[in-house]
Amino acid sequence: MLVEDNKTDAELTLRALNKNKIANNIFWVKDGAEALEFIFATGAYAGRTSGLPKLILLDLKLPKVDGIEVLTRVKNDPLTKSIPVVMVTSSAEERDIVESYKLGVNSYLVKPVDFNQFVNVVAQAGLYWAVLNRTAR
Repeated sequence: MLVEDNKTDAELTLRALNKNKIANNIFWVKDGAEALEFIFATGAYAGRTSGLPKLILLDLKLPKVDGIEVLTRVKNDPLTKSIPVVMVTSSAEERDIVESYKLGVNSYLVKPVDFNQFVNVVAQAGLYWAVLNRTAR
């Protein structure tokens, strides 16, 4: 699952994952409120029958509900707390990094400005979390 309000960053992320053949079944939402509805199958996604996301790529600065609140809700719910959450954000501020790890983020990545570096970082993160990392079922 990709939670990203910036269309360009979302398209670059999806392109990087596609390029490395790890983008199948990636669901993109554009704000934190939609992310929570999708994850917890409420609101517009109340009828959703697919399982929980296997990975959440989460931006920090989101409209409606910010990434910190999404992370808090995911990590405080027994049903979802084991889902790996990777913060992918432009914020390199120490307080954001510290707060994210206190709340249980699994990884914190700062988006590189350079296009090729951005694609490389996203591809490596996607490969690790979606393919190499093993989670409890």
